[in-house]
Amino acid sequence: MDTKRFETDVIHKGYNAEQHNGSLAPPIFQTSTFVFDSAETGAARFAGEQEGYIYSRLSNPTVAMLEERIAAMEKGEKGLAFGSGMAAVSAILLGLTKTGDHILCSEGVYGCTFGLLQLMEEKYHITHNFHSMNDEDSIRSAINDHTTVIYIESPINPTMKLVDLSMVARIAKEFNIPVVVDNTFSSPYLQRPLELGCDIVLHSATKYLCGHGDVIGGLAVGKQELMSHLAMTTQKDIGGVMSPFDAWLLLRGIKTLPVRMDRHCDNAKKLADLLKKHPAVNRVLYPGDSDFPQYELANKQMLNAGGLISFEIKGDKVVAQKFMNALRLIKIAVSLGDAETLIQHPATMTHAVVPEENRLQMGISDQLLRLSVGLEAWEDIWGDIEQSLDSL
Repeated sequence: MDTKRFETDVIHKGYNAEQHNGSLAPPIFQTSTFVFDSAETGAARFAGEQEGYIYSRLSNPTVAMLEERIAAMEKGEKGLAFGSGMAAVSAILLGLTKTGDHILCSEGVYGCTFGLLQLMEEKYHITHNFHSMNDEDSIRSAINDHTTVIYIESPINPTMKLVDLSMVARIAKEFNIPVVVDNTFSSPYLQRPLELGCDIVLHSATKYLCGHGDVIGGLAVGKQELMSHLAMTTQKDIGGVMSPFDAWLLLRGIKTLPVRMDRHCDNAKKLADLLKKHPAVNRVLYPGDSDFPQYELANKQMLNAGGLISFEIKGDKVVAQKFMNALRLIKIAVSLGDAETLIQHPATMTHAVVPEENRLQMGISDQLLRLSVGLEAWEDIWGDIEQSLDSL
C-alpha cells in the first residue's frame, strides 16, 4: 500500500499481512541463515544475480520491514538497520572517509561520537574539527580540500543548539560533500533532514523510535546507491547489524511514535516554562521557548520543539548532583525518549569522555542537566522537580 501520511506509514509501511498467513503483527524471522533450494540458487544469490536471503548479517525479512518503514518515514530511498546508534555512526563515517580525509562537525556531538572521531584521527589520520555553522561564509572557510563529510547533530546533545540544515546542505552541494545528520533528538516525526537537502539521516533507534527503553539499535536512511554501497561494505564487514527480535520491537514501538511525540512535546513545553520561573534555575535551553536564541529556526525546520530540556542549576556540580539525588519520580539514567522521565548530568555521564576544555567550549558546564521528559502527567513530573529544587 502506497501511503503518503506519516501517521499511516508508521503503522503499515513495509508489511503486507496477506504475504504472511494473515498475521496482523509482522513475524519474527529468528534465523541466522537461509536454505537454498539448490547449489545453483546459492551461487546466484552470492553473485548478486538473484534476489533472496542468504544470511541474517546481510539481510533478514523482519529487519527489511523496518528498513523500508524508516525510509518511508524519513522520505528517503533506502534504510539500513544497525545493532546500535554508534554502529550506524561508525559504519557511515568509516564508509565515507579514508586516510587523510577531514570531517567538519557541528559545534557539539554525543560523547561516544566524539570518542569515535578521536579514534579515527589517532589511528587512521582522518581529521575533524568542530564548527558553530552559524553563517555561510564561515562554513565555506572551514571546508578544505580534504573535507569529505559534514556531520551534524541538530538539536545538539545536550545544549539543544540548532543548525540550519537547509543552509548547510546548500553549501555542501557547492563542494559535492555529503551531509550526515543525527536526527535522534527530533525523530522523523518532528524533523526530516533529507527533505531539507541533506544526504544521510541517522538515529539511535534506542530512543524515541523505540520509546520503551527495551532496544539498542541504530537506523540510517539515504539514497539507494549510497546506502547499498554502505550495506555491502562497512555494515556487512564490520558487522554491527540489528537482530530480528530488536527489529520486531522497533516496528511495534514506531507505530505509536506520533502520539508519543505529541505528548513528549506538550509536557516539555509546560515544564520548560515552569523551570524558567524557578529561582534555583540559572537558565533553560529548550527550542520551544520564545527566548531560545534559535526559536525562529526551530519553527522553520521542526514540527515541534521535542521532549528534551537542558537547564543549569544555580551552584556547582555538587548542587546539581544533590538535586538529582533528591528526585523521587524521575529516574537518573542516560537514555532518552522513554515513557519514563529521565535525567542525567552530561559533564560526568554522556560527555565524560570529552576533555574539560572541549566540553566547556561545547557549552556543557558542571551545572548543566539534561531532562528527557516522559509521558507521565506533567503535574507529577513538575511536582518532583519542584520539591527537589526547593530542597537545595
